[in-house]
Amino acid sequence: MKTLSLCLMLLLSASAHATVYKYVDKDGNVTFTNVPIRGAQAIRLNPLSSYPSQHKKNNVPGNSSGGNGDAKPAGSYPSVDPGTQKQRDNGRRKILEQELANEQKTLSEAEKALADGKATRNGDETRNYQKYLNRVQKLQDEVTDRQKNVEALRRELGQN
Repeated sequence: MKTLSLCLMLLLSASAHATVYKYVDKDGNVTFTNVPIRGAQAIRLNPLSSYPSQHKKNNVPGNSSGGNGDAKPAGSYPSVDPGTQKQRDNGRRKILEQELANEQKTLSEAEKALADGKATRNGDETRNYQKYLNRVQKLQDEVTDRQKNVEALRRELGQN
């Protein structure tokens, strides 16, 4: 059903003036197309609505700017008092610090798994050295990913 809806939307977005045909085969499968098929029915669709890309602020409920009704410049953001912003920054910092602690814990676990993995060969790895190398490489990749995550979190927290 999602595929059918997606196909219909794609057909409709391709051209607003194109004719769309609906065809139902003997098994009940429905096909929408812009190419006429014998037995297909043309569908008349209402045009899609569109909205202007920019709007004026006047007549907008809750507008307390008292200005001349012009829209805000693209780069302006709502003003937040310093106390609220500091509270948000502190909350974000706590989240990042917790993520860093979790990532450091996972890194140490990955490093231990790598050390253990390098020290032993499992089953047929004694006969097939490439299997051993592949397994150890996966463990090394995990360690490398965790190290990159720790670095990124430290940069985000300004701890470099």
